[in-house]
Formats: sequence, structure tokens, C-alpha cells
Amino acid sequence: MGHNLNEVNGKASMMYVGEVPWHKLGTKLDKPATAREAIEAAGLGFMVDKIPLRTQTSERSLPRHFATTRTDTQDVLGVVGSHCVPIQNREAFTMFDALVGEGDAIYHTAGALGKGERIWILAKLPDYIRVNGKDIVEKFLLLTNSHDGSAAVRVKLTPIRVVCENTLAMALSGAEQEVHIRHTAHGYETLARAQEVLGLTNQLYAQLDQILNRMGKKRLDSNGLGEYVKAVYPLPPGERSHARTRSVRDKVLELVETGKGAELARGTLWGAYNAVTEFVDHCRQPNAEESARLESMWFGSGEKIKKQAFKIAHGMLN
Repeated sequence: MGHNLNEVNGKASMMYVGEVPWHKLGTKLDKPATAREAIEAAGLGFMVDKIPLRTQTSERSLPRHFATTRTDTQDVLGVVGSHCVPIQNREAFTMFDALVGEGDAIYHTAGALGKGERIWILAKLPDYIRVNGKDIVEKFLLLTNSHDGSAAVRVKLTPIRVVCENTLAMALSGAEQEVHIRHTAHGYETLARAQEVLGLTNQLYAQLDQILNRMGKKRLDSNGLGEYVKAVYPLPPGERSHARTRSVRDKVLELVETGKGAELARGTLWGAYNAVTEFVDHCRQPNAEESARLESMWFGSGEKIKKQAFKIAHGMLN
């Protein structure tokens, strides 16, 4: 299966700590890394420059259009406007050190996709959530930086259920759960304020702890389970898509009984929600590149489904 990880001189731009991750590539570190160590091990220390775009037939520059390029490989990463000011990986990662506290977090994995147009770093925070005393959810913070003009720097809470490696997606009403930092002249000022915004991390995880344990105690009979899955996957307009939706519902119901860690949550709302997250993360795109699945489960349609599943489940607790 393709991985779409950036490679320089035949070496994948990727590092990890602990078990081999999903793509089975990268440089293993035997101890927790600082941001600087993560950058060096993952090959993310490259700089990004912004140069004017020129036509092929003349030396004339295109007004208000620029190419972002890597200074080491000269690869073009994207096309941006005149207001874009690239936030360098070193700057973004240094900010992450301040967010999580040097020595308090483990930089779990970091890497680059494509030619280096998107980079990420995943940090494991101290402590964890224990659902019903036995089901462990670890606390993570995820930072991504894009150099192709497609997205801002993003920092978000990313809890992961250990038994099945499902990435959970929260939808906590009235709470700031993610920071977006635009690549503009004011971007560095925003980075300096990001720690203040994410100072709610412990508060949000404490809130999530309570919700997940309530979900773990909420019993669902077969009728309640069926209604929950239908709410997460409603039938779309037009009969042509109905068969696929029913097939997805059937697979989710199967995972409730047979999925990884099902024995820890069977018969509960927590188990039903995790059946959805397992389907999205591990079953929904079986033939897709790993990078495409990662993009979907963290930021794309997969994350949207999981947030909706969480929102519906949370509503069922009231």
C-alpha cells in the first residue's frame, strides 16, 4: 500500500517513539524527543521560501501569485498569495514545546507528506482517561503545518483509544478545541498566543473524561443501538446510495460485537461510538493510501463523521 511520505535521498521524512506506526517507515528514537530532536530525526528542518511565479513563455512575473519552495530540494510545494508568510517548521514545533511543556510530553510521531507540503507532529500528554476503570484513552495533541496554501497551522486535541488505536473526535459545545494559525505577517504573533488558547487542554480532557465514562455506563438495547447507528448514517436522498448506507450500518453493528476492544464496552453507548470510530479509521477506506486515510480521520470526512457520532451520543446522555 502506498504511503505518500516525503523522502529525501531515499530516507522517509518520519520519526517515531515506541511501537512501529501505521506506515512502518521512519527513524525510531529510543527516548522521548524534544521538538528539535523530532525535527532532526524526521528530516523536517528544511526551510520554505516564497518566490514570484513566472510564465513559461516570458520572464514576466504573475501579479499576486507566488510559489512556496523548499530551499534544500527546490521542490515547489504550492501556490500562494502575496499575503502569505510561510511559518517554518522549526517555529511551529518550538511553539509546540511551549504548549506541552518540555519534558512533560512524548513526541510520539512526526513526519512530512508528499514533497513536504504538509507536516505533522503528534505529542502524547501525561496521564490518561480510564473509561469504566479498564478501557484506556490516551491524551494527545496534534500539530500540522501546510506549505501549499491549503490550510493553516492547526493544533488540536486528539484522544486515542489504546485497545484499538481509534482516534476519537470530540464535539464539545461551547468549547474551543482547535487553534488555526494563518500563514500571514501576523502568524507569528498568533503562535505566541496559542499557548494561552490551549491552556484549556486539561479542562477539556477533564470534561471529556466525565462524558466518556457516562457513555460507558449508558446501556443500549438492540433497538437503541439500531437507532443510534441510523442517526449517524441516515439514508441519503436517492435510492441508489441506500444499499451502501445499509451495508455501512451492518458493518458498524458487526463491529459492536466483534471489533477490537468490543468486550470492554459491549452493550453500551461507548461501545457503539467506538464501533463507528473503528469503522472510520480502519474499514472505511481499505484501498486508500495511508496518507489519505490519515488526512480523512484527522481532518476530513472521517473526522466529520466521528464528531457527528460523538454529538449524537452526547445528546443521548441527557
